[in-house]
Amino acid sequence: MASRDVAFWKEAINDEMDSIMSNQTWELVDLPPGSKPIGCKWIFRRKYHTDGMIQTFKARLVAKGFKQREGIDYFDTYAPVARTTSIRILFALASIHNLFVHQMDVKTAFLNGDLNEEVYMEQPEGFVLLGNENKVCKLVKSLYGLKQAPKQWHEKFDHAILSNGFRHNNVDKCLYSKTCDDYMVIVCLYVDDMLILSDDMRGIIETKRFLSLTFKMKDLGEVDTILGIKVKRNSGGYALNQTHYIEKVVSKFSHLKIKDANTPFDSSIKLEKNDGRSVAQLEYASAIGSLMYAAQCTRADISFAVSKLSRFTSNPSVEHWKAIGRVLGYLKNTKELSLQYSKFPAIIEGYSDASWISSVGDNLSTTGWVFTLGGGAVSWGSKKQTCISHSTMEAEFIALAATGKEAEWLRDLMMDIPFTANNVSTVSIHCDSQATLARAYSGVYNGKSRHISIRHEYVRQLIQNGIISISFVRSSGNLADPFTKPLTRDLVRITSRGMGLKLLK
Repeated sequence: MASRDVAFWKEAINDEMDSIMSNQTWELVDLPPGSKPIGCKWIFRRKYHTDGMIQTFKARLVAKGFKQREGIDYFDTYAPVARTTSIRILFALASIHNLFVHQMDVKTAFLNGDLNEEVYMEQPEGFVLLGNENKVCKLVKSLYGLKQAPKQWHEKFDHAILSNGFRHNNVDKCLYSKTCDDYMVIVCLYVDDMLILSDDMRGIIETKRFLSLTFKMKDLGEVDTILGIKVKRNSGGYALNQTHYIEKVVSKFSHLKIKDANTPFDSSIKLEKNDGRSVAQLEYASAIGSLMYAAQCTRADISFAVSKLSRFTSNPSVEHWKAIGRVLGYLKNTKELSLQYSKFPAIIEGYSDASWISSVGDNLSTTGWVFTLGGGAVSWGSKKQTCISHSTMEAEFIALAATGKEAEWLRDLMMDIPFTANNVSTVSIHCDSQATLARAYSGVYNGKSRHISIRHEYVRQLIQNGIISISFVRSSGNLADPFTKPLTRDLVRITSRGMGLKLLK
């Protein structure tokens, strides 16, 4: 209230209270004997465009849900959100099938949920009614901050959209599709952010009309930014980048004196567990979290480095901080790279790889995989294996089983999307180990290691059921290579281009 922007904050507060009151979120009552009211707090935040300009001033009344007691004020809290993999697949399909992609935002989404439990809250600061100072708010609808708020909102949205003729995707319950005579439409929900895809503008318009009649919606038009990822449409398809996000992260850790780097990880350095005192442990965890978001959304090329460095979060050393600085230097040097999708190829392809005993100290190998669609990566992973492998072949087989599992999920997802349902065939996975290939197609496994025999049976079943097929690829052409080991500058560039990470033309 003492800032220069007081007029904007007052307007934001009044907007929030208008939403709450028009939604009949609570009723004023006397506090029943034996009940305890929870508090509430005003949260203020400036929302920015991706170019750094202020978009809106946001005031949110938040209940102090941390004071709720399980079994009394709430019972269940779980609410699903769409996987970022699903979002990337939708953009790849939009590029292949030339779909329209629009965006909507639910105003005060969590206020829409109906409460089943009795929850009492103190009156909000600045809005205590004269003559009723001793009364409390009995919540009828959910409020931000409540433990069950996400669950109640998702239930409400789920019920509303299914009653309009949409149906769930079998594997991602936050994807909804509807097929009409003239058009097909998909809605993707991530809490209160919504993507609407259709092959006809009528599908978009009618879906928007229905949603606006059911909830208070903000129409954002053609998609521009989703989850902090900038979306650009060009003649070839869609491109996703996090340039602004990377600039913010680099600026946040500028005290590390970040120098430009051509690779995300120095292959000559062998990072080991720190036995001494930790160096800025909380800040290290924050840096890992910031890098992880970039790695999970668009920057597949730093996945191995982030996976490796995250293992030292509990006790980082100066050497680990130097490696963090190198990843940031690489991102700073390549911040303009976009994950680009085009019309071809219209089929999904996978790559699997492993590096044997890459973890110093515990003798564990690293699994890497990547799937591409429309010329860009849609799913990837770099993970330390959980069991010791006795040979390169075993390490490759463990990686192949993990890749097969992801392939099965991707295939099931796409078989339930109307634009691709009839075109999904066997997912081709490329592997650079001839021994693993021979073992996968062999009907008998004579080894004594149970962890390998189970994976062998799983991979064989996937092949028999026509879900995957496995073919050989040379290591130089294996796009999963950067997910298992540090590479040279030229190989980083080649594999990044192969995954669709390019500069926008």
